[in-house]
Amino acid sequence: MRLSRALTEKLMDVRLRDKLLAEDKLSKEEVKKFLDSIPDEAKNSSYTEDHSEEE
Repeated sequence: MRLSRALTEKLMDVRLRDKLLAEDKLSKEEVKKFLDSIPDEAKNSSYTEDHSEEE
């Protein structure tokens, strides 16, 4: 089962997804279904200050 999920996630990789959509090898509905299935991890995010402009 892990291999199947890994292959599905690879198909949804942004670098391949647009190409597969253009070639009609992947439907917009499949992409939407996949994106909707991804859990929201916003609660686990952390923020840091950007000091790149300070000298």
